[in-house]
Amino acid sequence: MILITGATGLVGSHLLYLLISKGESVRAIYRKNSNLDAVKNVFSYYTKEYEALFNKIEWFEADITDVPSLKNAFSNINFVYHCAAIVSFDKRDYFTMRKTNIEGTANMVNLSIANKITKFCYVSSIATIEKSTKKDELITETNEWNTETNNYGYAITKYGAEMEVWRASQEGLDVVMVNPGVILGAGFWHSGPGELFTKAYNNFKFYTEGVTGFVSVKDVAKAMLLLMKSEIKNERFILVSANISFKEVFIKMADAFSSKPPTIKVGKTLSNIAWRLEWFKSLLTGKSPMITKHSASASLSTYRYSAKKIEKALNFEFENIEITIKDVATCFLKDVNNG
Repeated sequence: MILITGATGLVGSHLLYLLISKGESVRAIYRKNSNLDAVKNVFSYYTKEYEALFNKIEWFEADITDVPSLKNAFSNINFVYHCAAIVSFDKRDYFTMRKTNIEGTANMVNLSIANKITKFCYVSSIATIEKSTKKDELITETNEWNTETNNYGYAITKYGAEMEVWRASQEGLDVVMVNPGVILGAGFWHSGPGELFTKAYNNFKFYTEGVTGFVSVKDVAKAMLLLMKSEIKNERFILVSANISFKEVFIKMADAFSSKPPTIKVGKTLSNIAWRLEWFKSLLTGKSPMITKHSASASLSTYRYSAKKIEKALNFEFENIEITIKDVATCFLKDVNNG
């Protein structure tokens, strides 16, 4: 039997559908107050029989930061997919991220070792991989962590989680790790990358020319499944379909929606003004800023990643990112039309 954490999030819900559709027996961890209907909605993007498939999931209420609630979740489990994490670039969330991303992962691998789990898959991020300073050099899995350049909360906590996974591999747990770029997928339109589609649909006017790696959530789920079924162990893999600019992404999204493409370029000066205004607004409202100093800087930077390792290891072919954007936009419009 398979255990999944983060099943009510973007990667977890799409992975959950892939596994259930292939007839796998899956136990999915969820926290109290999680929105299970969001998972059902993700299933509906794939098939009209989503209710029947959704009902095959064994839901288990637990929290990865609470060991007693987790212990029973591991009963009769052979494989674990650990997708749960907090993603935030707000400094105020740092200690919460440490608890969930690092301590939560430590709990998951410790229980996996204790229960003699066959194989463990961890979803990390390209945020933990050192950025190349050379303009035309692709970033690979061999680029080592650098505390000086990866010194923001999310990257630090994901790297700490990776260290827990590698520690577990030294203690006998077979692991595989994926480091996806910006993940584009249907659902969750008001958080993370899903919010990019919402902005594009509403004729977002601004763009930057920063470049990073993008990937379809379907490819992330497929790669995880193939790695878990393979003989590969104790390896990490970058998952990136294309290295393109945020400008190109917004233009492709606008085209998919037949909306207006962005026309106002955001450079360093405007970016610095924006994150400072958001910081000040967050002080007044107590809400997380939409733009932080780090996210503003990242949107202007150029980082290109290589996915050659997984392409070679699994003969893996990524979906064209333009097709991904069109498919996700279609799902977005479906939700809009359904109210």
